[in-house]
Amino acid sequence: MNEVRRPGSRSDTSPISLQDQGRKILAALFTALRSLKFYPLDNEATQQAIGELHRTGAEVVAREGLIELRVVGDFFFLNEVRLRLDLRNFSTFGSLARTLQANGIGVLVVEGGVERGEWVPFLTLLLRSPPEGENSFEAFAGRLEALPVRNIRVQPEREARQLDLEGEAMEGAKRTYVHSVQMARGVLSDVRIGRAVNVRKVKRAVQSIVDQVLSNEPSIMAMTTLREFDDYTFTHSVNVCIFAVIIGQRLGMGKQELYELGLGALFHDVGKMRVEEEILHKAAELSDEDWAALREHPTEGLLILFQVHGFSDVPYRQMLMAYEHHMKMDLTGYPETRRPREPGLFSRIVAVADGFDAGSSVRSYQYKPWPPDEVLREMRDRAARGFDPLIVKALMAATGVYPVGTLVILDTFELAVVTRSNPDPNRLHQPEVKILSDEMGAPLVEPIRVRLDELNADTGELKRTIIKTADPVRYDIRVSDYVT
Repeated sequence: MNEVRRPGSRSDTSPISLQDQGRKILAALFTALRSLKFYPLDNEATQQAIGELHRTGAEVVAREGLIELRVVGDFFFLNEVRLRLDLRNFSTFGSLARTLQANGIGVLVVEGGVERGEWVPFLTLLLRSPPEGENSFEAFAGRLEALPVRNIRVQPEREARQLDLEGEAMEGAKRTYVHSVQMARGVLSDVRIGRAVNVRKVKRAVQSIVDQVLSNEPSIMAMTTLREFDDYTFTHSVNVCIFAVIIGQRLGMGKQELYELGLGALFHDVGKMRVEEEILHKAAELSDEDWAALREHPTEGLLILFQVHGFSDVPYRQMLMAYEHHMKMDLTGYPETRRPREPGLFSRIVAVADGFDAGSSVRSYQYKPWPPDEVLREMRDRAARGFDPLIVKALMAATGVYPVGTLVILDTFELAVVTRSNPDPNRLHQPEVKILSDEMGAPLVEPIRVRLDELNADTGELKRTIIKTADPVRYDIRVSDYVT
């Protein structure tokens, strides 16, 4: 088979490569605005930020002829290419969007010939509060006209571009996900330093996740591909919550039960906050002593939850989920138990959700994650892993044989990313995908969305089938760019 070239590589001149440049421009704009807001103009950091913005803008202008940066809600478009923002920059760029929208700006245009000195008066004007009682855009445009700025133009917000329903659902899911990760970071950090936990904030986050699962499961499931290594502890907690609620829904649980399940799933690893950070972030293989300390986190989690104030009742279900999620079905896991017992249903669900996300994620002591489909097969077929097989099947019914975010190679030799599972339980091996490259390995200008259960009208056979999964790192592909 021909070696597939990497979509988005530096030699690629398709709009896909605008993604990196677009994110650089947004980051440079945000940094320059923030520097001007907090530091004087002659400050070294401010000058560096303005210089970086000018260089980044000049690169795109040289390539594209001009910059047209459009903002619609929390979405940014660079020269009509929608920029896909990840977990690290979603909130930051949302702040930038609100700054532009506060001035009634829907489009920022930067033309060839823009000079470094034009950026400072433009950004300074952008930082001023819009006058009360005036049309914000007209006031901004009028003041901009009087400044020595000739190659930076603005246009007003138009009628909001009609985003498709899937795009709107994805936007809501991403907002819920980012807020949940931020909440998890704050709450778990509070536990580590012994500060009181804001239980009300946790409850709101879990309720939002449950609502997302019930209203649009594919969108919130896609968010679990936004895995960021630096935030593994927090993204993992949220991912396990999402997968657990999805499984619970497949098992027929009501909304209140899903909320109780999600709350415990979010707190399932809270005991790790009592484990030394050097162990949690250790890059080398863990020693026996390290593993012994790590195996204490379920017991520590139970004790922490027992002491947390803010629950209307003692959170027994959540305590058991934290305590039992590593026990395994045959009790050969940890903590060891001296009396016969059966881990509860909620604990078995969290165990499956935890095992799936952990196995397919990069961790400090697991540099190379397994492909999601291999993780599912391992959990289903190897009884020694200790997972409830019926719950694993429930997860597979939701994710499909090839979960969202799996990079696959088709029998046409095209490279594709799975974007949605097939709702037909008999066609779980035929998901919806986005094709990234053609049969010769050449990146496509725009990914093509296809369903793998489509038949050839002439032959009655499938148009495409999956022949194998592939490692996204090998092809320098960030799958979240295509599913979120």
